[in-house]
Amino acid sequence: MKIAPILDALRVRGSIHYSLVHTGQHYDAKMSEEFFVQLGIPKPDINLESGGGSQAEQTAAIMIRFEKYLTENPCDLVLVVGDVTSTLACSIVAKKLNIQVAHVEGGIRSGDMTMPEEINRIVTDAISDYFFTTTISAGENLVKEGKSMNQIFFVGNTMIDTLLKHESSFRAPDFWSQQGLEKKKYFVVTLHRPSNVDSKEQLTKILNAIIKGAGENRIVFPVHPRTRKNMENYGIFENRMGVVFVDPLGYLEFNYLVKNALGVITDSGGITEETTVLGVPCVTLRSSTERPETCTVGTNELIGTDPVRIEEYVRKMAQQNWKKGAIPDRWDGKTAERIAEILTTRILL
Repeated sequence: MKIAPILDALRVRGSIHYSLVHTGQHYDAKMSEEFFVQLGIPKPDINLESGGGSQAEQTAAIMIRFEKYLTENPCDLVLVVGDVTSTLACSIVAKKLNIQVAHVEGGIRSGDMTMPEEINRIVTDAISDYFFTTTISAGENLVKEGKSMNQIFFVGNTMIDTLLKHESSFRAPDFWSQQGLEKKKYFVVTLHRPSNVDSKEQLTKILNAIIKGAGENRIVFPVHPRTRKNMENYGIFENRMGVVFVDPLGYLEFNYLVKNALGVITDSGGITEETTVLGVPCVTLRSSTERPETCTVGTNELIGTDPVRIEEYVRKMAQQNWKKGAIPDRWDGKTAERIAEILTTRILL
């Protein structure tokens, strides 16, 4: 979702030779392939097939295999996106081979060091040479950490490039008619943070609060593999009236659900960016966020995990009693064009 528009912009310019490396971190081959097809991403030049195992095992596998690839295919710059294990691992490998690194989505911070993603962000930014930021505040974070302004480029959000490009192609999932779903009469839920899903008591409290707040409205819950495994162990799939549990969805189907929902309840950061641009009410079940602009400017509210607050805020969304929100600066669908322009005229001369 973050790399697709950048590849499009580079193809248009045609002056940079690049390779697309898939680390294989996200192990669901079906989902990975479906996203590539739906978003028109070309087949990767290589798949490192580094999925599975603990975070340390996965990091090590990516580093070993990416080092071999880079050694055999030297380059001037490695561009990494986001804040996943692959981002961190590939950045370290590139720098140890004396290759420059550019980080797309650099500088965002949650302040929560219990999140693996926060560690990935901090370490990646500590060693990167260039930063493409989504907001002014992300750049300010980097300056506080000792980076110079000539390393930082405020370009906007490539996730939104993808969202706006494909919005007209959003499509109802197969179960839409079967479940009798209607626009603005259901909520979308996504949960995968360990603090929310690794305890039967906590997960049960969260689900019960959402159900109470939703009232007569339906709840559609695409279940992350980690969450599904826990729910099966806890027996939580049973006796949840009004909740439609489904497998993870393709990009076009998931965002169709989001666009037409009464609201979204999530612990994901990226989804809050999409709800902000689509103007859909959203609550984040965390105590901190690396995307504060979705709250200060957009439609998101950071509410923590207190069941009383969850029920209260879901009920507000059900009653359509929500702030209007706006779209952050440069979230306009042209971020990748800016990145490609900077790469070709200022970095890779």
